Amino acid sequence: MILEAPRTPLRLVEMPAPEPGAGEVRLRVHACAVCRTDLHVIDGELAGVLPGALDEALDGGQRDRPKLPLVLGHQIVGTVLGVGAGVRSLAVGDRVGVPWLAWTCGECAYCRAGQENLCDRALFTGYDRDGGFAEECVADARYVVPLPSGLPGGDAEIAPLLCAGLIGYRALRMAGPGPRLGFYGFGAAAHVLLQVVRHERRDVFAFTRPGDREGAAAARRLGAAWAGGSDEKPPAPLDGAILFAPVGALVPAALAAVKKGGTVVCAGIHMSDIPPLPYSLLWGERVLRSVANLTRKDAAELLPLAAEIPIRAQVTRFALADANAALDALRRGTLEGSAVVLPGG
Repeated sequence: MILEAPRTPLRLVEMPAPEPGAGEVRLRVHACAVCRTDLHVIDGELAGVLPGALDEALDGGQRDRPKLPLVLGHQIVGTVLGVGAGVRSLAVGDRVGVPWLAWTCGECAYCRAGQENLCDRALFTGYDRDGGFAEECVADARYVVPLPSGLPGGDAEIAPLLCAGLIGYRALRMAGPGPRLGFYGFGAAAHVLLQVVRHERRDVFAFTRPGDREGAAAARRLGAAWAGGSDEKPPAPLDGAILFAPVGALVPAALAAVKKGGTVVCAGIHMSDIPPLPYSLLWGERVLRSVANLTRKDAAELLPLAAEIPIRAQVTRFALADANAALDALRRGTLEGSAVVLPGG
């Protein structure tokens, strides 16, 4: 399924089988979860958000982003079909995942400091490189994630861990260790992360769209200590809050709900503008910060934990040819959990 131009439906086409270059692997795609970032890519909303990757083949010129035509999808579960020259870490038959981060330079100050997610030359799966809404794909072997044994469920249930899980996990660590956490928006990432928070014996206060009683009831059913509309105040001050919904107007509400010294984390790659807010909401050493991409270290920490807990992602399956329907369901907010595209049927 390819995107040929912004704000157009994906189109099912036959393409030549990809061949791995040096340092790359060729994968059979078994499942690829759908992410809100895919919608932002389709809608052309990431211009100026991501670091400007340089294309050395163009003498340092700016790379067109996203590449078009483009195969979307960056939460990929598959098996290795072939390896390129120099690959020693993976072998044919290995079961692996491919996340959003596809390549970094390894040389800049960010990379050397362990902040590869901030690399100014980073490339991303389903944006700069073709992703997983396909039967096969190619990926840099260094950024392919080995999947530990013991992960619950099948390929479809594991796929959401590779972005919804990883971004949520990174946001959770930034939100701090306090016992009361607010989740604004209760989509794929919140479904996964709630299980981590409960494993840590902490409480989640879930904020859904105002009037969404069904969404609030689902959050409580999954273990939230409290659930209500984003226009409501929680029954107790929050130690931290994570904004999964890409709605800037929620930032003042979250700051008002967080106690002094608490942290509000914006977990989306794109968000509508944050409205003016009084300094009193930030005062008291409250912290407002964002999550940018992810690192391989995040995966190395979360995936074994997901097997231990175990995390069970709630998914709705779609055939590859129905990827547009999966994207539409995500856009309309009719999914509970994650949409997952299954190229095999």
